[in-house]
Amino acid sequence: MSATARKTAPMPQDILARKGGTPLVSLTAYTTPMAQVMDGICDFVLVGDSVGMVLHGLTSTLDVTLDMMVLHGKAVKRGLKQSMMVIDMPFGSYEEGPQQAFRNAAHLMRETGAGAVKLEGGVEMAETIAFLTKRGIPVMAHIGLTPQSIHTLGGYKVQGRGEAADQMMADAVAVAKAGAFSVVLEKVPETLADQITAEVAIPTIGIGASANCDGQILVVDDMLGLFTAFKAKFVKRFAQLGDDAKLAVQAYADEVQARSFPAPEHVFSDKNPNT
Repeated sequence: MSATARKTAPMPQDILARKGGTPLVSLTAYTTPMAQVMDGICDFVLVGDSVGMVLHGLTSTLDVTLDMMVLHGKAVKRGLKQSMMVIDMPFGSYEEGPQQAFRNAAHLMRETGAGAVKLEGGVEMAETIAFLTKRGIPVMAHIGLTPQSIHTLGGYKVQGRGEAADQMMADAVAVAKAGAFSVVLEKVPETLADQITAEVAIPTIGIGASANCDGQILVVDDMLGLFTAFKAKFVKRFAQLGDDAKLAVQAYADEVQARSFPAPEHVFSDKNPNT
């Protein structure tokens, strides 16, 4: 069933069942109005920890807190009826061990109504993923470039080239075996992304990976041209709303200074109470 024909939000098992089928569509969202725009078009909407950089002006995702994720998760959930919501587990909320991960994942799902959580890591997170899924918490995995690990990865670099490809494949196999219902592949070489997609039985969601992944995701502010601090190679801007917004703000300022706004149709008469 297409996203536009769907009347209720899919569940993780529905996403899993799309393996090898019509590509899954996803974007990030952080606010109710943006969620409403993509509801029923995206199969799932991710409340990403990228909110820290996109909306809060942080230099990385590392300072994002559980409270921030809950706040934005609640906002996005209010705007969704036909798309599933997945929410990121922020840095420091799950790495300590499975029990910590369970407490915080349960808190996020309970407070926001998310259908699943997403966490970063491969082989080293397999035990945690298995612990969560066995206890009723669906997990979307995330391997390749994992932004919460930029200090150990040496920055926002492509992951899985050369000898590192074997480890990337091992990560994908491990998270699938542990029970993740899908896995995000970020900044992974195209050939390797294709190999992982063919190897694992769960959908792969590409971001800077391959068109042959089982789905794609982008940060919505990147895709719309609203976030302009930098542009990653894998981003295609389907609109230039940032430029449009600047033009609109300047036009508003010009009219205010020229006293042409507000015009008569924008103000209220003291004679007619209905106008």
